[in-house]
Amino acid sequence: MSLQGKVIITCAVTGAIHTPSMSPHLPVSASEISDAAIGAAEAGAAVIHLHARAEDDGRPDQSVEAFSPILGVIKQATDAVLNITTGGAPTMSIAERIQPAQHYQPELASLNMGTMNFGLFPMLSRYESQLKHQWERDYLGNKDIIFRNTFGDVEHVMTTLGANGTRFEFECYDTSHLYNLKHFHDRGLVKGPLFIQTVFGLMGGIGAHPDDVLHMKRTADRLFGDNYRWSVLGAGRNQLNIAAMSAAMGGHIRVGLEDNLWAGKGRLAETNAQQVRAARQIVEGLGLEVATSAEARELLALKGGDQVNF
Repeated sequence: MSLQGKVIITCAVTGAIHTPSMSPHLPVSASEISDAAIGAAEAGAAVIHLHARAEDDGRPDQSVEAFSPILGVIKQATDAVLNITTGGAPTMSIAERIQPAQHYQPELASLNMGTMNFGLFPMLSRYESQLKHQWERDYLGNKDIIFRNTFGDVEHVMTTLGANGTRFEFECYDTSHLYNLKHFHDRGLVKGPLFIQTVFGLMGGIGAHPDDVLHMKRTADRLFGDNYRWSVLGAGRNQLNIAAMSAAMGGHIRVGLEDNLWAGKGRLAETNAQQVRAARQIVEGLGLEVATSAEARELLALKGGDQVNF
């Protein structure tokens, strides 16, 4: 099949940055997360990026058991590529974060490419009056979060999950992360085509100015040539304008309530599918086509949905 002009839309349906009190539309329970993922896939997302949460208070939950009622339901209802996070939450250890992907052996897993400061605390003053759980205040107010992804951590994830045929969505929050990936690629621990998700606008990483987007793209081009697939994640209000830049430059797009709770100024997004449809409108408005899950699998050289452990 011809894959020219095909744009992969990834939808990250819940994540670990936003907390339940911030939006009534953020999926928390297993059934809410599954429904959100299915709706996003039906709207055009070829890849679904998955986190799990505790049913009682919505805190991030990276246990194997938390993912069990989510994965099977989505797989039964869609042919979407299911991407299990190894990021979990920035307060978790790498041993905790890797558990679900190690157990379920997905086609795709996220992999953060460097240790970084991670600043959620600006959100505390914005949302403090509406927070329902003490863990939300503690989590958002923490100015000392170091999101640990050492060279040893990254190599452990690559070798452990790679042995099961899982490939990676390499999350790169800054220029140094691209160089870190080049190190592992040169050593042969990962092979192309690399799926590089450049992340913009999160405190502790690169900004969201168009020059920042162009700089990351130019750097990736220089380091990896045509041996990678480029996608973008714009945090918050940067989501769709950076998505439009990527699509116009031949790249791919990630949207979802993990990255942005809003559908416009002062308007909360009611579903993840709503954001997927907005991204799809951009893609098709540029005369491009949204990739199907089968086309995404071919573009990313994935092992196939029949080769997973769920």
